[in-house]
Amino acid sequence: MKATIVLPLAAAVLACSASLQDRAGIWFTGQAVNTTSGLVSGHGATNQSGVSEYLGIPFAQPPIGDLRFAAPVEFYGTAPLNGTSFGPSCPVKASNTTTPSVNIIIAANITEAGVEMAGIFATPNNYNEDCLYLNVWTKPQTGEAKKAVLVWIYGGGFTSGSSAIPGNTGANIAELEDVVVVSLNYRLSILGFPGNPAGPNNLALLDQRLAIEWVRDNIENFGGDPSRVTLFGQSAGSVSVDLYSYAWVKDPIASGFIAESGTVFSWGLPHTATDSAGAWFKVTATLGCGNASADSTSVLSCMRSKSSAAILAALPAASGIASILGYFGPTIDDTVVFSNYSARTPAKLPILVGSNNYESGYFRTEFALANATLPDLFWDEYTLQDFTCPAGIRANASVTANIPTWRYRYFGDFPNTRISSEAGAWHGAEMPIIFDTMPSEPASTPEEISISAYMRGAWATFAKDPVNGLATYGWPSYDVSKDTLIRLAYDNITGTNAVNPAMYDADCVYVNVSSTQEIGAPLQTSGASKTNATSTAGTSGSGSALGSSPTTVQSNGGGGRFEGQIGLVLAAVVMTWFL
Repeated sequence: MKATIVLPLAAAVLACSASLQDRAGIWFTGQAVNTTSGLVSGHGATNQSGVSEYLGIPFAQPPIGDLRFAAPVEFYGTAPLNGTSFGPSCPVKASNTTTPSVNIIIAANITEAGVEMAGIFATPNNYNEDCLYLNVWTKPQTGEAKKAVLVWIYGGGFTSGSSAIPGNTGANIAELEDVVVVSLNYRLSILGFPGNPAGPNNLALLDQRLAIEWVRDNIENFGGDPSRVTLFGQSAGSVSVDLYSYAWVKDPIASGFIAESGTVFSWGLPHTATDSAGAWFKVTATLGCGNASADSTSVLSCMRSKSSAAILAALPAASGIASILGYFGPTIDDTVVFSNYSARTPAKLPILVGSNNYESGYFRTEFALANATLPDLFWDEYTLQDFTCPAGIRANASVTANIPTWRYRYFGDFPNTRISSEAGAWHGAEMPIIFDTMPSEPASTPEEISISAYMRGAWATFAKDPVNGLATYGWPSYDVSKDTLIRLAYDNITGTNAVNPAMYDADCVYVNVSSTQEIGAPLQTSGASKTNATSTAGTSGSGSALGSSPTTVQSNGGGGRFEGQIGLVLAAVVMTWFL
């Protein structure tokens, strides 16, 4: 655990303060707050000195020893906690890539803003398996006595990411929007999604749930309203938010969901148990811990004896698009992750779901830095299939269930968020706009500042009143037959700029997003069943982005996710470049 310190004065203030309203008049920045984790003291946030920042609060026992590859166990504490620095980030596989040369950066058309953005959204170099910490930003001395809460879940393809990323600090949102912001860590890759058929899976999703339970139990002491907790996330964090909306229907804790560029229908997820088991045994065999024929208890014991670095180094290599997700991620267990999302109903809570106009711009830039070039057609279809259509399908799922639903498409392409000349409104481009963490050079344009305030206000308005907030903000509820797709930052205009979704969804009739195949061939290991190694997806997650209700579509059994003429062209491109 992180080192602790005693702050007698802060403790005295807390002791004599019976309620939040009592504290409001004498609240001082960073004062000690009593939590189930202990008495945590904070400090004033950088650049927002009036916001109290509480960092590195443990919500689970360290997932080490017998708790590695196990469900998280709640942390209880009574000792004072120093909440002035982030906890460690969860371990990731060490990169074997080198820093691109100046010539490669120039050839990839990377901008100066792109270089600065890489630093703003980089994970600090502090990794440890003892990583299950969360952070709170709040300003109880002003505004509502009990504030709406926004809980941030980071992305990173379930293989990277951290709540300590500077670009995702919650201080600016807390200062500008009168909400409490929370961010949390969760385990990644094989440590978060082991695939072990003899043990629990989807541990990372259980980490997220435990952190949200902590929010329920403690956030009122920070000035938050536990009855108004909205989960929001981007990319894999957005998928996490959506998986949560289906997993915890009976006790969601949350009051609303914001899904930015990821849903349960995205990226051919979830993995089948068979494929995840194949990946698990590939690693166990590589480390000399046995395969599928070995005693499962001995295999697990051996894996717990290895260092996290050794385990991550043994991960099977993936190339091309497969490298974005790897082989360890959300896996069907029919408890937390399901095989039939098209047939299921999410929690009946409002949702704001959307994607960016050129999601592929981020991946295209990454490939350019690796000196790899793909045709425009590939990247256009990647945006359509993996982001646009899944967002539409997910919106329709909530509309069908009579759940308040809003859908957006983000178009912002500003000088200080433009990572390359071809990136457009890339995957993640909305994050600096919402968190108000844009690079300082070049300076933000007046249009960008206006749009940033408008979008941040929309997110906060939704959190404050998920059912009616966006309607009062001027947003029409989503209806596939009407002009209800909100085009944020379209033509640098602040406002809804709503159009019919068919303008962007028309080609979704050619796309099948329902594969639960691995992105790439299933892994075979000695002792694994060859009969079950190649799985058939069935009806795990598919539907139409155009119709008012999802339509179940059978995915093909060969690992592809493409249908119709567009799919055939894209499949040919993939085969040409990656096989």
